[in-house]
Amino acid sequence: MLADLPLDELRRYVPDVAEPADFDEFWAGQLDAARAQPGGPVFTRADTAVRHADVFDVTFPGYGGDPIKGWFFVPHQAAAPGAVVVEYIGYGGGRGDPFDWLAWSCAGYPHLVMDTRGQGGRWNGADTPDPGDNGAPATPGFLTRGIADPRTYYYTRLFVDAARAVDAARAHPAARGLPVVTTGGSQGGGLAIAAAHLAGDVRATMPEVPFLAHPRRAVEVTDSHPYVELTEYCAVHRDRVAQVFATMSYVDVVNHAKRARSPALFSVGLTDQITPPSTVFAAYNHYAGDKDIAVYEFNGHEGGETRHLLAKLAFLAGQLS
Repeated sequence: MLADLPLDELRRYVPDVAEPADFDEFWAGQLDAARAQPGGPVFTRADTAVRHADVFDVTFPGYGGDPIKGWFFVPHQAAAPGAVVVEYIGYGGGRGDPFDWLAWSCAGYPHLVMDTRGQGGRWNGADTPDPGDNGAPATPGFLTRGIADPRTYYYTRLFVDAARAVDAARAHPAARGLPVVTTGGSQGGGLAIAAAHLAGDVRATMPEVPFLAHPRRAVEVTDSHPYVELTEYCAVHRDRVAQVFATMSYVDVVNHAKRARSPALFSVGLTDQITPPSTVFAAYNHYAGDKDIAVYEFNGHEGGETRHLLAKLAFLAGQLS
């Protein structure tokens, strides 16, 4: 069943969202500080049974110079014209094993998968700790960690990591001269939008069922995880509701979408109760660049799966031709 507004209303849904007065200054400062940290990405050939591509174990400096892990795939037969695909992972998962991420390199694209700091306990395992966590009381999960201030917020660190992953991908010799494309599903979709804004000079972005769009709306229409973490936190910390959503406004990907101008292909499932369709359309309708959205009428958070992967491949080929 429909989980939200009818499709004709979703296509017209352009809500006002809270936007901090210092939004641009804040993010410029965060990126400048991260890029001022010493060191660069290190690519170490991985011992793996993958045969169609060279696989590298990546470590690059993220927020605060913290070491962030990833996998980088260099296919033996490259697509032409080519691009480097930087992919971000859904909530609770990590980089896992290289065999979990073969699609883009099978299609001939160099591909960096960014590990997610502190996550990896729900599905794919991870290898990146989060030393920036200040240990402040939070709801179980990641959505309210450090939420008292955007400078201590978990997702501030993760958004900076996402931008630095683009920097890392560009540093590999196989990426020389190639445009960069960002993608991911759910949390990864939100990071793909944020990186398209923050990293600069991204050719295209392909966010699937993106998380972290219009969270104030999300808590009004869903009690599913992860958004329910906000509800639970605010139910206990009744005096901090305004601050919670003030902090969230810095990572609300609607505000990042307003500033992202790379061509974009979104996706949405109209029965999705994890990232409600109105939140996805809030980001899509505010998106500043050329855009399209694949609508899966009878699907939820799984979206279009393989069908949508084929749509992404076709979209990418069109952007590169």
